[in-house]
Amino acid sequence: MGIIVSLEEIRHVLKSDMRILVGGFGISGTPLSVLDQVLHTDIENLEIVSNNLGDNGMGLHKVFMEGKIKKAIGSFFTINKEAVVAWSKGELEIELLPQGTLAEAIRCGGAGIGGFYTKTAVGTALTKDKEIREIDGQRYVFEKGIRGDVALIKAAKADKLGNLVYHTTARNFNPVMATAADFVIAEVDEIVDVGELDPEHIVTPHIYVDYIVQSTYIKEGSEYVEVK
Repeated sequence: MGIIVSLEEIRHVLKSDMRILVGGFGISGTPLSVLDQVLHTDIENLEIVSNNLGDNGMGLHKVFMEGKIKKAIGSFFTINKEAVVAWSKGELEIELLPQGTLAEAIRCGGAGIGGFYTKTAVGTALTKDKEIREIDGQRYVFEKGIRGDVALIKAAKADKLGNLVYHTTARNFNPVMATAADFVIAEVDEIVDVGELDPEHIVTPHIYVDYIVQSTYIKEGSEYVEVK
């Protein structure tokens, strides 16, 4: 099997009880087509690392509504009202991290760094059961690096080797997540020949990418529409 695969072919990579990193901020930069494939599997008990759990019934919102997520690690879950209700009932475990802390934890995971100290969230409930250390008279909390079994990311273009470029704010959590998982699936809007991408524009080198799939969504205005 080559690096460019069909959406159906990615299903065998996804297993129950995995920790899966999912790119995106809201819906921008979210691998919507790949997440739709999760719905066609019998996997469950997923631990999802993502800024949020989908929006407007799209992306991770669908996956959550199918009961496949047991824990979410991220920053902004309130746009998924069903997830908030499930958390309040004890049906969903949530670990909140400030957005900058989340991004840095994933970057550390990709760089082989065990963790880091930050002042963000010190003195709040978010640091419960975490190490607090004083450095030069200031208190810091220790945050562990984050890695995943699989990363599902979204880019604008890929060449046939798997080098990736992103479109504006879709370059959110995607580049760091590409470095921080054992297996990386990149959903892209366009696949081009090797040599067509300006090397200066490549953000994620192909060495990090295992599979490339063609997106089935297009953006019309501010909405993402699936092409049937």
